[in-house]
Amino acid sequence: MKAYEGIDRRLGLEDLLPDLIDDGLILTEQAEELRRLYRGTHAPKSETHPLVWLAERDLFNASDPAEPLTLDRLTRWLAKRLEIPFFHIDPLKMDVDSVTRIIAPAYAARYRILPVAVSASKVTFATAEPFERGWEQELGQVLRRDIDRVIANPLEVMRFQEELFGLSHSIRKAGLNDDWRQLAGVTNVEALVDLGKAGKLEANDRHIINIVDWLFQYAFEQRASDIHLEPRREVANIRFRIDGMLHSVYQVPAAIMAAITSRIKSLGRMDIVEKRRPQDGRIKTRTPGGQEVELRLSTMPTAFGEKLVMRIFDPQVLVRSTEELGFSPGDSRHWQEMISQTHGIVLVTGPTGSGKTTTLYSTLKTLARPEVNLCTIEDPIEMVEPSFNQMQVNHAIGLDFASGVRTLMRQDPDIIMVGEIRDLETAEMAIQAALTGHLVLSTLHTNDAASAITRLMDIGVPPYLINATLLGVVAQRLLRTLCPHCKGETPVDLNHWQALTHPWKSKAPERVYAPVGCLKCRETGYQGRVGIYEILRLSTEVKAQIQPNCSSEDIALQGLKQGMESLRISGVRKVVAGLTSIEELLRVTPAV
Repeated sequence: MKAYEGIDRRLGLEDLLPDLIDDGLILTEQAEELRRLYRGTHAPKSETHPLVWLAERDLFNASDPAEPLTLDRLTRWLAKRLEIPFFHIDPLKMDVDSVTRIIAPAYAARYRILPVAVSASKVTFATAEPFERGWEQELGQVLRRDIDRVIANPLEVMRFQEELFGLSHSIRKAGLNDDWRQLAGVTNVEALVDLGKAGKLEANDRHIINIVDWLFQYAFEQRASDIHLEPRREVANIRFRIDGMLHSVYQVPAAIMAAITSRIKSLGRMDIVEKRRPQDGRIKTRTPGGQEVELRLSTMPTAFGEKLVMRIFDPQVLVRSTEELGFSPGDSRHWQEMISQTHGIVLVTGPTGSGKTTTLYSTLKTLARPEVNLCTIEDPIEMVEPSFNQMQVNHAIGLDFASGVRTLMRQDPDIIMVGEIRDLETAEMAIQAALTGHLVLSTLHTNDAASAITRLMDIGVPPYLINATLLGVVAQRLLRTLCPHCKGETPVDLNHWQALTHPWKSKAPERVYAPVGCLKCRETGYQGRVGIYEILRLSTEVKAQIQPNCSSEDIALQGLKQGMESLRISGVRKVVAGLTSIEELLRVTPAV
């Protein structure tokens, strides 16, 4: 099979079978059976690509029976056979607005092509029809640029034709027939209201609805934890946080972003007119697979309009065992001992986005038994959970954490979860609850476990009350885990390893793993995240260190002597187990 023979015809099964036999992917007997099926009752529909039809047969590589001949595998094989570059279509790495302006959607659908990269001198098109070449000359003359071809998954070409052209069409229609630049300078509320009255910008316009629907579904598909809508002077940015890292997704005109924000605020039952003060809201929706998902909304006024962040909460993620969260067997035992106490305070610390919510909710789910009254006071309620009682802080009516805990104390609770200890009054109420026979779980924003104790003293809690009530502190971080499909072994640099584990002595493994990048992980080399933990239990020796002028370093040192593992050492265990890389551990954990 040659790439340039049979110009202007569609790829057929007979083009593929002889070469699949030659390359040892299928046997001659299999090829005959496939021909019979192709002509018989399993004949494909006219629009079905032969690679798709072959992938649906659930074949396995004849040379390696453990390898299934998936559509991606077959497409890569075709590209290599024809000596045409293979291309994985990833909208996160494409300038969608530019590529969808190159040709009309109908033309792209007719030839099964999709523009994927545009420059001043060249346009690259993805296709799964290597023998159809007539469009190249036509487009070369019209566009006056060189035309490059790459081979891509045929289903992805068809899917992104529909999605990307549909998205761009909706954005342009919402932007007054592609003349959105007349709206670029509109950033004040009055002007936007006038445009809305004129019918030019409507949050419930079908094009705006299409954009928002696509935004949600694409975020779910990409496993995003947060969606950021960020207005700027002329164009606004849409970004996703995936595995803790932000990725740019799309740029839209600033005025259209205002309509998108209004649409989302409407879904979240927020005040659409109010744009000068922060607001919170929530939306319940479903993923393409039917899984219920909740989004927590937060708006913030900026120089160019409202910034909107949506945090995505998957109920399945918030119900995990300690092993799934990343606790080692020893850490899991210590954690269970602390939360099984009838009274006292357990603190979880770490920066925003370090997984504190997941740890607490997973724990609360296990503690919320029928015979237990479990109550929470949160700001805001992260995830509505029917198995316990939740109350939200409302500063407008004077309901803060301290008054909330005071109210919960009169509700005959067994276990109380306080969203965050921010001030002395809240800390005093939590301590009072612990002293009167309640188990209290809460969070603090500190960098390590020992700093939580000095933080409590800084806000005015006497050391003797800390010793009397605090059971332990858990500091945590989230590390990106290596993609299991592509991670590669790499030797260990002994000097590098000693610097990583100093001042502790840890035997260097013979090899560790590093990110490589594949289709499964969007070429990042990482897929998913896992927690690392530092658990400080208040033993007699640690309590002896808690004095009015003590330092967090002294407390941490005593904790280490009592068997506490630092965040760095917890991460080293993940590196040795092949779950993450040294580079990721150094990025996330503080220097020792």
